[in-house]
Amino acid sequence: MTILTNTVTPFPAPSRLAGDTESAPAGAAQVQDAMIEVRHIDKTFAAKQRKAAPVRILDDVSLSIADREFVSILGASGCGKSTLLRIVAGLVPHDGGEVRVAGQRVTRPVPEIGVVFQTSNMLPWLTVRQNLLLGTSLRKIPKAKSEPRVAALLEMLGLAQFADHHPHELSGGMRQRASIGQILALEPKVLLMDEPFGALDALTRDNLNVELLRIWQEHRQTVLLVTHSIEEAVFLSDRVIVMSARPGKVQQEVVIDLPRPRSPQTIKQHPRYAGYVAQLSQLMGVY
Repeated sequence: MTILTNTVTPFPAPSRLAGDTESAPAGAAQVQDAMIEVRHIDKTFAAKQRKAAPVRILDDVSLSIADREFVSILGASGCGKSTLLRIVAGLVPHDGGEVRVAGQRVTRPVPEIGVVFQTSNMLPWLTVRQNLLLGTSLRKIPKAKSEPRVAALLEMLGLAQFADHHPHELSGGMRQRASIGQILALEPKVLLMDEPFGALDALTRDNLNVELLRIWQEHRQTVLLVTHSIEEAVFLSDRVIVMSARPGKVQQEVVIDLPRPRSPQTIKQHPRYAGYVAQLSQLMGVY
């Protein structure tokens, strides 16, 4: 796998929902060559208080994500978005159904899946470079392979000058870039992201969205992103999945037919951009 290139080529057109153009109701179709397959997933959490009823979080959730597709999940707080992401990652067990990644059933964390959370998981006593190399060491990847890979990632992420700094010496945006680098160093086939920029200010978040698109276009992983931001979902995604209120179900799937590669200066002026934002806002009950 080539870690760093100097040019960004247009990404192949995403797989479309069978028989659809712009949107489809829940469960309407499958995508071809799915990298992630979620089939009839249910999840109920036991009550924390003795006499309280169990809480049903997910109800018969099914979705498919094609290889190299970028898909975002939108939904109200508490609808089970993050729980679903953790189930796909093999971090949380489910009560019914199954999850497959690259055709293999997922019941625990596997090397093919990388997860980026909202908060950085870097170890504070290690430098940025050491944090990126830590996972490769645990995976027993030879240094002759991992060190050049990490050096290229640091350059691509704009962190080469901060490679020997510790996490507390970085800004919030830089820490999140380093967290993404930790995962990319392991070369996962699938990148799962749970509100990775949610705690950052709006300007930093917008800048990191651009960086994320650049990384995706260079590495071409399958990406599943959980977000509360409608604009972020439209800007980044090939397709947006809208979940209902708890218990979460797939309410609607909207194909984002905007050209790639994308930049804020051009894509947000595209005549279809505002339409997608309005459509998703209505589905989310914003207006």
